[in-house]
Amino acid sequence: MLELFRKRQSDRAYETRPVESEKIERILEAARLAPSACNAQPWKFIVVTDPEIKNQLADATSAKLLGMNHWTKQAPVHIVVVEESANLTSNLGSFVKRRYFPLIDIGIAAEHICLQAAYEGLGTCMIGWFNEKKVRQLLQIPRDKRPQLIITLGYPAGETRQKVRKSIEQIVSYNRY
Repeated sequence: MLELFRKRQSDRAYETRPVESEKIERILEAARLAPSACNAQPWKFIVVTDPEIKNQLADATSAKLLGMNHWTKQAPVHIVVVEESANLTSNLGSFVKRRYFPLIDIGIAAEHICLQAAYEGLGTCMIGWFNEKKVRQLLQIPRDKRPQLIITLGYPAGETRQKVRKSIEQIVSYNRY
């Protein structure tokens, strides 16, 4: 597992070859199996493979002035993670604990996508910077649903990079802060 975690990275360059549908299905199954608060499963995954729609979606992630996300058209697949309504117990728990569980749940499901993709030899990148209104219109997402993440998916064009992380001593303590 640690080797898989070392391999998973945010890829921003992709080969042009398409991703096999069997791999996409296994990735989606990994997301479906993700745990969620009170088993609410507050997500829907929109898989975008049509080149025209995918390129329009990629345009919605780009910011010309900031030079952000201009590489997204390279990815042959985009998975849009849409927040769905949580069940009553999850919503009640969110209210009582003042912690919004659906976003935590979506993060877990998104990482399941990325880890399964890495296992399949694919690269991913989670994108939170996008024009929500354009994404909503393009994919016909209902008003009461919210796209929270876009995950690019494809065969990475680059090598696995050395991870730069804080030391274990900086991020872990035992028995107290």
